[in-house]
Amino acid sequence: MRSIRIFYLIGILLLFLAFSMFLSMLWSLGEQGPDRIAFLLAIIFTTATGGFFYWFFSPSKGRELSIVENFTMVTMAWFVAGIFGALPYHFYGVFEGNYLHAFFESISGFTTTGATLIEDIEILPRGILLWRSFTQWLGGMGIIVLFLAILPRFGFRSMTMFKAEIPGPVAERVVPRVVETARRLWLIYVTLTIIQLLLLMFCGLSFYDSLCHALTTMPTGGFSTYNASIAAFNNPMAEIVIIFFMLFAGINFALYFRLIRGDLKIFKNPELRFYLAVIAAGIILVTINTYEFGTGGFFAFLRQSAFQVVSITTTTGYATVDFDAWPSFSRLFLLLMMFFGACGGSTGGAMKQARWMLMFKYALRELRQVIHPSAISTVKMGQQHVSDDVLRPVMGFGFLYITLTALATLALAFMGLDFETAFSAVAATIGNVGPGLAGVGPAETYRIIPPAGQFLLIVMMVVGRLEVYTVLVIFLPESRRLWKRNRGMRGYI
Repeated sequence: MRSIRIFYLIGILLLFLAFSMFLSMLWSLGEQGPDRIAFLLAIIFTTATGGFFYWFFSPSKGRELSIVENFTMVTMAWFVAGIFGALPYHFYGVFEGNYLHAFFESISGFTTTGATLIEDIEILPRGILLWRSFTQWLGGMGIIVLFLAILPRFGFRSMTMFKAEIPGPVAERVVPRVVETARRLWLIYVTLTIIQLLLLMFCGLSFYDSLCHALTTMPTGGFSTYNASIAAFNNPMAEIVIIFFMLFAGINFALYFRLIRGDLKIFKNPELRFYLAVIAAGIILVTINTYEFGTGGFFAFLRQSAFQVVSITTTTGYATVDFDAWPSFSRLFLLLMMFFGACGGSTGGAMKQARWMLMFKYALRELRQVIHPSAISTVKMGQQHVSDDVLRPVMGFGFLYITLTALATLALAFMGLDFETAFSAVAATIGNVGPGLAGVGPAETYRIIPPAGQFLLIVMMVVGRLEVYTVLVIFLPESRRLWKRNRGMRGYI
């Protein structure tokens, strides 16, 4: 059957994942850390499984996948990465044998959510913490996009895979070939990560802390190596560097490629302008509303407000203060920003600024149609007309996103959680933000969520990272019929 080629590709993914674990294990070996055996066992288990899949299903490697199979492959890849990425945590005993907790932490890493179940991060060995940071970096630009960049000869070259994983209403190519697009996006991503690493070291952070936080800033992940997150450094210069790189990570990476080529028109990009305007307005409003909560003078106080607005809007999830203790307006504003997110084509999560702009313009067009029913009006982004072929999936995405948020919130409330905790936990996970409010606030972990709720939030994290359609489309009746048709085909092995 043609569909078994998915397992061949999953085998390649697992072999790559094992190699990634080995990179983290090198730090443990260098420090003679207690997590060496945990990494060794995880690598052996992942390599054996990946090697078996690669060898057993290799006869199918030359077959092309259908659209449904591409979507299935991408969805499976993220869950499989989470399952095997949890092994270092599990074998080391981070969660005392609770594999669901390890799976939650792993999925939170790969989806760049940053929600955690670890109550004392600082007691963990540095190899484990490096792996925790590295999972976010791998997931930031996308696992499949990375494979498109480095492993096209193994069959990772599908535009459908690229569209299924790249965030935003439109998966934009920076060059005609999808493989070259993936490579250039990853090159920009790596370059920005290295620049931030060097700047953080210049600010006085150690190489290890600089590395881990560069690996979790550019993917807008938010995992830190300290319980107090960025506040633990008490380093204003480092905070400013992180603010700017969170801001950079929230910009469409295709704009960087155009800037490198000398295209200064990117500064007229309507989504970029809207994104920066929302953040600027948010910083002003939160600063005014929380003035009495600031400490250390006006600029220190302004930096705290700016840090949290940028962190939540870009869905990074770092914290320098407990914003859950702020006044109601600021708390609710940050909660709203969990739905806005950053720009399409960035590493940020949530609904994306471009979709909010299009939904707003679409609503205005419909209002005008009520007054002028015979008039012909179009939706524009800047100087470009937006076709209904783009608007329809945007409207559908908005409906599905809000509906899934509401249903998941009801499910958590049924499990006994209060509304604020339930709603913010769902908003923070489907938006890949991390910290929420109340029981899952920045000073708390997700331990308050019962096991069934943790599994639900795992699904929400993947659904949010893959932007809803990629996951839900495989459950349509039409998709099941295509699977049955493929199962009836012969001569593919």
